[in-house]
Amino acid sequence: MDEIAALVDRAEIVDVANAVFDTADAKNWPVCQELFDDEVNVAFPNLNGGEPARVTAAQLMDRWETVLHARKQSFHMVGNYAVNVDGAEAGMTAKAYAYMLLDADLGGGMWEVWGVYRFRLARQAEGWKVTAMTFDAWHSRGDDAVPAHTLPAGE
Repeated sequence: MDEIAALVDRAEIVDVANAVFDTADAKNWPVCQELFDDEVNVAFPNLNGGEPARVTAAQLMDRWETVLHARKQSFHMVGNYAVNVDGAEAGMTAKAYAYMLLDADLGGGMWEVWGVYRFRLARQAEGWKVTAMTFDAWHSRGDDAVPAHTLPAGE
């Protein structure tokens, strides 16, 4: 692969990663879902103790829409990208900071986390798609009830 193509791949992969977080913070679930392959391996073990799982992109968006609901602000900042492209597959890591803040009438709790995201991506006809996503939390602080907070049914 020539140097220009390698730089283009890297830029496109970083753009996909940034778009995942920007669309999640904007709660634009249809656009966010398009950034993922039909099925995705996900793992957030030290956030919720969950085991790694293979889910559809639609299931992932449903879960995110539930825990990043309209009355919970979120902000993700990622950087220090390390991208490794191997033909039609790639890996990417990024250091990350995120916070979540509940609306005042829900208690206004705030929670912050620092850690590392690890992505796997595949080149497809429409561009790079996320096939796997892991977050290793290094440190968190604040109200631990905030990340799991969901709205009552019908709200």
